[in-house]
Amino acid sequence: MANTTTENGTYSALMNPVLIAGCIIILVSFSIRATFGLFQIPIAEEFNWPRESFSFAIAIQNLFWGISQPFFSALAEKYGDRKAIVAGAACYVTGLVLSSFATTPGQHQLLEIFVGCGIAGMGFGVILAVVGRSASDKNRSMALGIATAAGSAGQIVGPPVAQFLLHNMPWQQVFLVFSGLIVLSLLALTMMRVPPAPKTNPQTDEQMGTVVRRALKDPTFIFIFFGFFSCGYQLAFITAHFPAFITEMCSAIAPGSIIKSLGVSSTSTLGAISIALIGLFNIGGTLLAGYLGNIYSRKYLLAGIYMLRTIVAALFILFPITPETVILFSISMGALWLATVPLTSGLVAQIYGLRYMGTLYGIVFFSHQLGGFLGVWLGGAMYDMYNNYTLVWWIGVGFGLLSALIHLPIKEQPWAERTGQLKVA
Repeated sequence: MANTTTENGTYSALMNPVLIAGCIIILVSFSIRATFGLFQIPIAEEFNWPRESFSFAIAIQNLFWGISQPFFSALAEKYGDRKAIVAGAACYVTGLVLSSFATTPGQHQLLEIFVGCGIAGMGFGVILAVVGRSASDKNRSMALGIATAAGSAGQIVGPPVAQFLLHNMPWQQVFLVFSGLIVLSLLALTMMRVPPAPKTNPQTDEQMGTVVRRALKDPTFIFIFFGFFSCGYQLAFITAHFPAFITEMCSAIAPGSIIKSLGVSSTSTLGAISIALIGLFNIGGTLLAGYLGNIYSRKYLLAGIYMLRTIVAALFILFPITPETVILFSISMGALWLATVPLTSGLVAQIYGLRYMGTLYGIVFFSHQLGGFLGVWLGGAMYDMYNNYTLVWWIGVGFGLLSALIHLPIKEQPWAERTGQLKVA
């Protein structure tokens, strides 16, 4: 199938049916994924669990999202993207439906394995690879930014919807509603007529194992791998713990508060709004990152984003935490939230090509989810030990600084060109 994105520019990229289908699937998947922090307190209170129990379940979700991502990407590249997405949806629905009947921490933790695999099958590793193949070289970075921004749109929609549902039905029924939405999202697959992986040079005829082994020996790939760790740590920790953190830190909204004037009368509602604000402002941030990735060095853009995240997180924890600072933090962090994704996936495609982009990005994403596992689990464990999240925040600040520095020695030149195996005209 020919590329649906032509040289006419961004308009053609936006009208690409593969991109539209991918955005719908990611939007639904990430809408649900962004809500799990809102279940932290209701589930813990119903069963009288320590904070770490449900945190560990979400941590396992993040870990298996990362573990299964390369396998779903390889499945998509070998047997077809749509089959991989359907398999992911089946895992997602299984985990949510069975979780609605779970009554012990062990049951929740086991079932989050299915949810994590489901997010992998319906997430960035599979979707970005097919979107990247459907876009022209000129528009690829922007198309990846648009698909990533769809995940942010899901973050806007998901938490307020979940908060509304939790006010009107038990959390178990909310999980069942989410399962139905996942099934409905598969209707978008009718638009996903996937272009085949390109075969434009001898490198694309190599076996997947050969390409993967070579990448794992490349210092540049290792830098990208470890650089993505802090992104997962920060995002997963905030998604899982920020609503509960806000509820406890901002126990009362002062009369005359800007937040009160906007009609926010409870800190639980503020928690949902903060996650939605992160998603809202991340749409612009991600699209801007995708656009800039077409023009400027991706490694320097990534280093800048991680440095800005480090500064924002440090300032937030240093100043008194109020509803107003929560809003300012959500806006600032939101602009940087998933901006790393189109740049990181674009960097993998730029250096190692499109043929096995999904698998290689899936391996890099495993580092992201290792960070996510640590951030979520450590958040719950440290809270139970110290009754606050302060140390976990500062660990995240340190990881962010490390990621900013580790991107600097990355060599952005395509691997085959860099090693002399392919002469580029």
